[in-house]
Amino acid sequence: MNKIVFVEDDPDVGALIAAYLAKHDMDVVVEPRGDTAEAAIAREQPDLVLLDIMLPGKDGMTLCRDLRGQFLGPIVLLTSLDSDMNHILALEMGASDYILKTTPPAVLLARVRLHLRQHAPSSAGIAPQPAMTAHKAIRFGTLFIDPVNRQVELSGESIALSTADFDLLWELATHAGQIMDRDALLKNLRGVSYDGMDRSVDVAISRLRKKLLDSATEPYRIKTVRNKGYLFAPHAWDN
Repeated sequence: MNKIVFVEDDPDVGALIAAYLAKHDMDVVVEPRGDTAEAAIAREQPDLVLLDIMLPGKDGMTLCRDLRGQFLGPIVLLTSLDSDMNHILALEMGASDYILKTTPPAVLLARVRLHLRQHAPSSAGIAPQPAMTAHKAIRFGTLFIDPVNRQVELSGESIALSTADFDLLWELATHAGQIMDRDALLKNLRGVSYDGMDRSVDVAISRLRKKLLDSATEPYRIKTVRNKGYLFAPHAWDN
């Protein structure tokens, strides 16, 4: 039986969807507040998280961003906000899907099952584990990355990164000198396959380049390899 945490402040909507999914062999825990959802997700260790956007305490977009990197399973936004901009923003924040509450229950069920199947190889029967606490810090010239304390320094200056951006940097750095395509990055970081449209990796790469003082027009530290992916250059951090 798959476990789902559904973050929804409307008790009627929460109960209705939880009851429907329960009929299809899914254990649903409804959490009514955004600011307490992270603790509930850490406690329940679900296979998938459903998020409303309009939540008390912390909105679903912010919650999705904060969860991504801590929670490795699918994050699906389920909302009444029918907006292209919200849809795009949700994907950039790390959401796996964006579904309207007006979607028929059978379609919602099918899409939830799809995400669970896609994630199954890395999560079936295994609770998500902290990704990097067992690793030692690494250094490339003036770049220092500490995965235990989740700290990054460049030329002695501390660099502030979001959880998701730190995880992306660590994934690239631990594969230094290798080309990493979007599919590999998404599978390793979020447990999903690249669908040909998800631009969240590209957006995150752009943020990393800016913070790590790489060139936006001719990047030499995190290189773009045309039609293949991205390459972390191990010898580009000496000055």
